[in-house]
Amino acid sequence: MSLDTPRTGSRRPDVLTPHEARQRLEHERNSRLTQLRAIDEIDRDAEEQVMTAQKDIIERVLKEIDAASRRIQDGGYGICELCDRSIPAERLEILPYTRFCVPCVRDAV
Repeated sequence: MSLDTPRTGSRRPDVLTPHEARQRLEHERNSRLTQLRAIDEIDRDAEEQVMTAQKDIIERVLKEIDAASRRIQDGGYGICELCDRSIPAERLEILPYTRFCVPCVRDAV
């Protein structure tokens, strides 16, 4: 299960195509940009510290999304940066900008 395109003409249901991956990343990017705009429009009396923390997280995710887009272009999308194994399509569907497979994330904790 990876981003690989099958060699045959038929597509396996457990494989994300580059187009599908780009769509998922674009959706994530647009969601984060919408969140940033909403934060900027919130009443200025809101808790500044909370808003700054939320903004920092969103900006960090946007950087991860941009990096994932570059990995698609470079051919490294869907490959764990720690173990070099394919990241399952299910994980990429949930977190399309992830750089790591679940076992490597668990080991890091």
